Amino acid sequence: MNKLSIIILAAGAGTRMKSSNPKVLHKISGKPMLYYSIKEASKLSDDITVVLYHQASKVKEEVGKYFKNINFVIQDHENFPGTGGAVMNIEPKYEKTLVLNADMPLIQAKELEKFNIDAAIVMSVLNLEDANGYGRVIIKDGKVVKIVEQKDANEDELKVNTANAGVYLFETKFLKEYLPKLSNNNAQKEYYITDLVEFAINDNKVLKPLIVNEENFKGVNSKYELSQAEIIHQNRIKKEFMQNGVTMRLPDTIYIEEGVQIEGECVIENGVSLLGTAKIINSIVKTNSVVEDSILDNSDVGPMARIRPNSHLKDTHVGNFVETKKAKLNSVKAGHLSYLGDCEIDEGTNIGAGTITCNYDGVNKHKTIIGKNVFIGSDTQLVAPVTIEDDVILAAGTCVTKDIKKGSLAINRAPMKIIKDYFYKFFKK
Repeated sequence: MNKLSIIILAAGAGTRMKSSNPKVLHKISGKPMLYYSIKEASKLSDDITVVLYHQASKVKEEVGKYFKNINFVIQDHENFPGTGGAVMNIEPKYEKTLVLNADMPLIQAKELEKFNIDAAIVMSVLNLEDANGYGRVIIKDGKVVKIVEQKDANEDELKVNTANAGVYLFETKFLKEYLPKLSNNNAQKEYYITDLVEFAINDNKVLKPLIVNEENFKGVNSKYELSQAEIIHQNRIKKEFMQNGVTMRLPDTIYIEEGVQIEGECVIENGVSLLGTAKIINSIVKTNSVVEDSILDNSDVGPMARIRPNSHLKDTHVGNFVETKKAKLNSVKAGHLSYLGDCEIDEGTNIGAGTITCNYDGVNKHKTIIGKNVFIGSDTQLVAPVTIEDDVILAAGTCVTKDIKKGSLAINRAPMKIIKDYFYKFFKK
């Protein structure tokens, strides 16, 4: 597929999504649908043009988070609406031009490579059990001889189950010659890319069909279809990890976003969510835990733990109902019911149940630093900024408001007061 230009159509409003968000920015596995079209196109070409119109600036800004060197063209929707209008006024760099749709997030480069056929147009087609709702493609002797919309099809044509999948490879010189010939003389007053197929048929140009896999060329036009596409995409992600040695318990219940890395011999239990740039190395993530934009290295977390962004856990055990955020834990045990935010905790330290790093003063976030072999009793509050040096014991219930030196015991409980027979007085018994 050398010398290939790619045009991605992303101008539509996507009204069937019933959303104020542009259709192409609706997410699958944590990334916008358009991301996947560009990602796969980038494997085949260095000349990629994305056609925008609806909320163009928002779409362009989002694409810029992931890709550089993408060409953007704003469709002249007022004068040239429709799919044919979208590819006008574009100057492809290479001899062939592949036209993709941005709402096909399951497309794969290995499937697009199959379009490398010598023809004026290579047209993707689907062989369906039921083509109801699709335009029909009539093929004879391996060539497309007619395309017809369902509403215009006769009785025999309606029996055809070969449908237009909507992806085309054009000879660029054909595009340049025939695009100016497009007309909007139709009920919708739009310029259709399918009319180029009609021109090719009428002028005896070589027009070849390419039968494609329905799953890969699945379009997304509603939130239901979005959910179905995400299921397929999730299954692809999890299958690849499992084939590389990752153990998953009830994988249908696990959610893993695009960009997550899992290395070594890992176990991911049921109900787990791995989000953003999470990286899991030789670790166990137990039931119903969430790891987001963080690193687990030779550690185990959960069940029901939440590892929030910018945490790095190495050789560490984090148990149920423990939450971390911007936490660097090295060989630490935090068994249950703790919040550890904006902190560094070193090896051999044990975090008792109910421990909280009080990192926010209402205006700014502050850091807690805890050294080696520190024993923190249950229900301890560490009011940052504060440093606890090595070999320190913090008694249960202590509120730490200043630094603690090495080898110390810190305790600040109020003395217990017992009032005899107060129960009977209070309840008048």
